[in-house]
Amino acid sequence: MDEGGNDRRAADLRANASETPSGTTEEREALREAASGRRDVLRQAAAAKRDELRLSAAATAQVLRQTAAVKGGEIRSTAAARGGELGRSAVHRGAEIRRHMRNMDVPWARCAPARFARETILQFGLRPLMGMYTRLTVFGRERFDDIPPPVVLVANHSSHLDTPTILRALPLKWRQRTAVAAAADYFYNKRAVANAVALIFNTVPIMRRGGGGVNGGAFDHVDHLIDQRWSLLIFPEGSRSRTGELGRLRSGAAVIAQRHDIPIVPIRVMGTHDAMPPGQNWPKRIRGFFSRRHRLEVHFCPPIVPAPGEDPSQVMERVRCYLEGGPSDAPAHADGVAGYDASDNGFQGPARVPVGASSQR
Repeated sequence: MDEGGNDRRAADLRANASETPSGTTEEREALREAASGRRDVLRQAAAAKRDELRLSAAATAQVLRQTAAVKGGEIRSTAAARGGELGRSAVHRGAEIRRHMRNMDVPWARCAPARFARETILQFGLRPLMGMYTRLTVFGRERFDDIPPPVVLVANHSSHLDTPTILRALPLKWRQRTAVAAAADYFYNKRAVANAVALIFNTVPIMRRGGGGVNGGAFDHVDHLIDQRWSLLIFPEGSRSRTGELGRLRSGAAVIAQRHDIPIVPIRVMGTHDAMPPGQNWPKRIRGFFSRRHRLEVHFCPPIVPAPGEDPSQVMERVRCYLEGGPSDAPAHADGVAGYDASDNGFQGPARVPVGASSQR
C-alpha cells in the first residue's frame, strides 16, 4: 500500500512538472499580445498627435502670413504717405526759401544809377580812406583780358577789408558786373544795413546754414544772376578767419561753377588781416597813425575749370592750393592800383606767410 501511494505521488509530480512550462508560455503570449496592442495604441496616438501638430503649424503659418501681408500693406501705405508728405514738405520748404531770399535781395542795387553811385563811392570814398592805412598791389589782373565772363571768384576771407580790396583790384568792366555773396544772417537782418551793403558792394544774400544746400532753393537768385552774365565773388570759408590762416572751404562755389559751366578764378588776398582783423571796426597803421601803411596784395590766380563729373570737394582742393600760395604762372609784374605802390617786380607768393597776413618788405 505504501508502494502504491508513492507511485501516485510520483505520477502527480510528473504531471505538475509537465503542466508548468505550458502555463508560462501562455502568459508570455498574453504579455506579447498586450505589448503589441499597447504599441499600436501608442503609434496611433503619436500619428494623431503629429497630424494635429501639422495642422496646427499650417494654420499658424497661414495666420502669420496673413498678418505679415496686412502689416506689410500698412507699412507700405504709411511709407508712401510719409514719403509724399516729405516730398510736399521739401517742395514747400524750397519755395519758402526761394521766396525768403527774393524778399531779402536788393535788385535795384544792380541798376545803372546804382552802379554809377557804387563806383563813385569806391573811387572817391573808400579808395582815399583805405589809402590812408594801406598800400595795394595787384598781381595777375591782365588774366581777365583772356577770360570771358561770367566767372566765380573765390577768395580767402580774414577781414572786412577783403571785399573792397578785391573790388578795387578788379578791372572796371568786371567790377561793375560782379556781385558779392554776403551772409544773409549777418548783413540782411536789418533792411537799412542790407540796402547799404548792397549799394556799396553789390551784395546778394547767401544762407550759410539751413538753406538746404545749393540745390535747396537758396541759390536760385544767384543762378538767375549768373544767367544774366554777372560774375559772383564768394568767400567759401563762410566767415572771417580769426587767425589769418585759411580754413575749411565749402564746395558751393564748385557746384555753381559746374552747374553753369564757368571757370573759377582763385584770389589770394594778403595783408588785410593785419590791417583790420576781426573784432576791429576800423583799419590801423602798423605802429600808429604816422607809421608805415600796411601792404595789401591781391593775387589773381589762373582760372580753374571743373571737369564734368569731378567731385566738388576735389575742385576746392585745387582752389586751396592757390589760396595757400601754391605755384602759379602769374605774370612777372605787379599792377599798382589807384597810384599806390607798384614797386615790387615778380610774382611774390610766400607760401609760409599765413593767408590774409601782411608780407612786409
